[in-house]
Amino acid sequence: MDKALFTYIGVKPVLVKLAILTAFQAVMIIIQGYYLADAISSLFGGDLFRSVGTKLVLFLLALIIRQLLTLWKKTIAFHFAARTSEQLRESLIQKLFQLGPRYVREEGSGQTITLVMEGVLKFRRYIELLYVKFINMAFIPAAVCLVIAFENIRSGLLLVIVLPILIAFMILLGLAAKGKADRQYESYQMLSNHFVDSLRGLETLKYLGLSKQHINKIVTVSEKYRRSTMDTLRIAFLSSFALDFFTMLSIATVAVFLGIGLINGTMELRPALMILILAPEYFLPIREFSAEYHATLDGKNASKKIEDILAKESAELKDETVPLWDSSSTFSINKVNVQFDTSNLAGLQDINLSATGAKKIGIIGVSGAGKSTLIDILSGFLTPTSGEFQLNDKKLTTLSNREWQSQVTYIPQHPYLFNDTVLNNIRFYHPEATVNEVEIAAIQSGLMEVIAALPLGMATIIGDGGRTLSGGQEQRIALARAFLGNRPVIMLDEPTAHLDIETEAELKVTMMHLLDEKLVFFATHRLHWMQEMDEILVIDQGRIVETGTHEQLMARQKAYYQLVNVQGGV
Repeated sequence: MDKALFTYIGVKPVLVKLAILTAFQAVMIIIQGYYLADAISSLFGGDLFRSVGTKLVLFLLALIIRQLLTLWKKTIAFHFAARTSEQLRESLIQKLFQLGPRYVREEGSGQTITLVMEGVLKFRRYIELLYVKFINMAFIPAAVCLVIAFENIRSGLLLVIVLPILIAFMILLGLAAKGKADRQYESYQMLSNHFVDSLRGLETLKYLGLSKQHINKIVTVSEKYRRSTMDTLRIAFLSSFALDFFTMLSIATVAVFLGIGLINGTMELRPALMILILAPEYFLPIREFSAEYHATLDGKNASKKIEDILAKESAELKDETVPLWDSSSTFSINKVNVQFDTSNLAGLQDINLSATGAKKIGIIGVSGAGKSTLIDILSGFLTPTSGEFQLNDKKLTTLSNREWQSQVTYIPQHPYLFNDTVLNNIRFYHPEATVNEVEIAAIQSGLMEVIAALPLGMATIIGDGGRTLSGGQEQRIALARAFLGNRPVIMLDEPTAHLDIETEAELKVTMMHLLDEKLVFFATHRLHWMQEMDEILVIDQGRIVETGTHEQLMARQKAYYQLVNVQGGV
């Protein structure tokens, strides 16, 4: 059993309830065995059927109560698993938000989505089954064995001797199954990434004539997943066979000794029947626990992955009061540094900048210069190693603050579209928005022509598994979200890097309307945007090497001037 199973909020009262109900269930099992054996032995002894009616009624009553207790336990476990998995999903989503888009890109969007959606569901199934089966295994075999030993000490000792052998096989096969399941889960994650990336890039792959080549890659990954799944199933089948073999062998051995006792006259029929009826009940919880362990290994792996993500260091969201940004607000960064532990490289060094009111700040530099790192810090996804921020008179060591982030719109290079309607995709961050408000945002982003061409208009399902949109159309969805939110601060991280020049030109007019009267930080390597910026920051190897307007920087003929010449003008 995973120790983490006993650390979840509210687990102790649930375990106490399950333990009490399981104790009553064990009593019902023993009553079943006693009255059924008593009724059969009475009939065998020549008693009339009507004389054993009371015994059979008691047997049926015990059976019904046992099943009701089982249903009650499942209900308790179900509600606890649903509540815990929902809390875990919320914690996971919040953690992913804190880790920011950089982490999602590194892990793969397909893997992350699969973990949040299917992984949490598998975890829910895992704890829903395992708690009940674990409590059953802890209580029922002990109670049954005590009763059997009271009736016949030799049968009780035989069952006790067999139990460690079964547990040893469970441990050995469990370890083997865990290794196979780990490899299966890794293949599953890889397949998820391939599937999501393929859906998002299918149109591009077809356009470039690479779709067939990509199909071969998907076939290879799928085959790897199939083989790892079959390996896991082989271990599971072997485990079931070993448990069934030792169980049947043990019961058969008990039956042989009981038969000898009956022949010799040292054993009566009623206790012998009772022991034979209860012996399978002794092994049943162990077999069920083993079967559910193999069936829920994916849930255990998902749980481990989620716990690893939750344990990662990230920018912790603060609840400090942050001033609302308006035209008179001031913002500054003082000596901000970022050191990446994994590469031992400085992401940013001694960053200083300031802004007042509505201002558009362009951030440029070669790939790897630190543009996205600066946007991540400004968005609150990353906490700097050192330095401080100041909003009006408020000093902060990080922008990972709920009140700051509630004022920020973040538009990445590849906005994510959910498998939902156009309407719900646009109002994802503002689910309370009316249809009329969404339509206004769609008009502002130039999306209405696209929506009109869709078969169901706003009700058309888009995103993974739905209708695919072009890169420009996806970016218009992101712009519509931004228009709907109308937040005063906007962060753009290479929003048009994947678009062709014609599509980017179409979006530019719309985007400039969005950026009006706002504090904007625009990271890009396409320099024609810089003519629209009020100030330009040129970053090289994590340092700001130049600042100024387009005209000022061109006149200096330094770093910015060289970047413009490399691109052949703006």
